Amino acid sequence: MHIGQLLMRFKEILGSQAHRVFFAPGRINLIGEHTDYNGGHVFPCAITFGTYAVGRRREDRLVRLYSLNFEHTGVMEFDLDSLDYAPGHDWANYPKGMIRYMKEAGHSIDTGMDVLYYGNIPNGAGLSSSASIELATGVMLEGLFDLSIDRIDLVKTGQKVENDFIGVNSGIMDQFAIGMGKKGAGILLDTNTLRYEYAPMDLEQHSIIIMNSNKRRELAGSKYNERRTECESALKSLQSVTDIDTLGELTEEEFELHKHAIPDPVQQKRARHAVYENRRTLKALQFLQNDQLKEFGELMNQSHISLRDDYEVTGKELDALVEAAWEQTGVVGARMTGAGFGGCAIAIVERDHVEDFIDRVSRTYEEAVGYEAAFYVADIGNGAKELDKEVIV
Repeated sequence: MHIGQLLMRFKEILGSQAHRVFFAPGRINLIGEHTDYNGGHVFPCAITFGTYAVGRRREDRLVRLYSLNFEHTGVMEFDLDSLDYAPGHDWANYPKGMIRYMKEAGHSIDTGMDVLYYGNIPNGAGLSSSASIELATGVMLEGLFDLSIDRIDLVKTGQKVENDFIGVNSGIMDQFAIGMGKKGAGILLDTNTLRYEYAPMDLEQHSIIIMNSNKRRELAGSKYNERRTECESALKSLQSVTDIDTLGELTEEEFELHKHAIPDPVQQKRARHAVYENRRTLKALQFLQNDQLKEFGELMNQSHISLRDDYEVTGKELDALVEAAWEQTGVVGARMTGAGFGGCAIAIVERDHVEDFIDRVSRTYEEAVGYEAAFYVADIGNGAKELDKEVIV
């Protein structure tokens, strides 16, 4: 779909011309899963799939939102003075939350707006379509109302919407990667301090393949909050023998020395994953800086094994995808990405082998689970921004 088509649909549905188009990517996490809320590091990147927001200001205080991905919900309408969460507003609660919190932060959003959204991220796949909508709305408000907003503040506002408005207890990684993404680079992010460093991802000879299990995952309804609670309990136990504020502060050696303080064997496994996975992210930066892609791929494989055995968030679908990927020629590494319980896995594959890879993994997966996976060849892209009209969707 071209930008011109989006502008045409805007006029058809919302009855007026629009001339501003904004985009926020989705994200994948290359390594560092379930570490963000444990005070550890993550290693995400923005991808070239994402959410488009076509918008214009109105003269009154009415907000009208329409999504080409949820056409059955029709035009969602609310007033600038009525910005409470409403179950009936479904997906529109994400942009509504952004409008509310940006207004509460003192930004002058003094008129309503008409906005058409279109996303080419597979919905429910765990590539962070919700954070993409939040940041697309954020940069749109910034542009339409001529606001000057520090990008990290915008990222934090997106997380606040997720946590306080929607009620999902998630970390800041998704919004950070989507707000701060950079073409050709991963981001090593310390979620405790928000210090970050870009890492070169030289993938000229390789592609990132996103493998959607087509098992939908609903983050709020998953066991995400349960895992978080288990880690908090493990941390509390460890604090009786060592002076730490987060699991992310421990080295592997320190964890092995003190793990006896965690009486519950399940909590001990959860904490082990958080500690070892965090260390893998630090090694990942070194490997990529030294152009050691093969070693980085091995870290990806170790990450999946830990998520499968210690954190237990993969499930048969993601395991089937990743284990099939490991068997293929030209694969550097493969792992689940996102919160788990369905959603997506990723693989780094030599470009010459991509077609064979997709064909073989697809057949193996369908035999194992009884339905098809979907495959997307992704590039690492830039973060949320306004687009020129010539850009192709």
